[in-house]
Amino acid sequence: MKSNVGGIDKIARIVIGAVLIGMAMTGVIGAWGWIGVLPLATGLINFCPAYGLLGISTCKLKK
Repeated sequence: MKSNVGGIDKIARIVIGAVLIGMAMTGVIGAWGWIGVLPLATGLINFCPAYGLLGISTCKLKK
């Protein structure tokens, strides 16, 4: 797996995922909040399968 998530994209995914999971755990939002597991996981492993299929990368280029 080649990294394709980086920078602000990574931070946003982790924060949004954690917030959704936290809200689901406290009952503020319904069970759909557990969808936050997806952005959290992709942010932590630096790889998004959808980005791979579309040929997108937010990582800085390595020289």
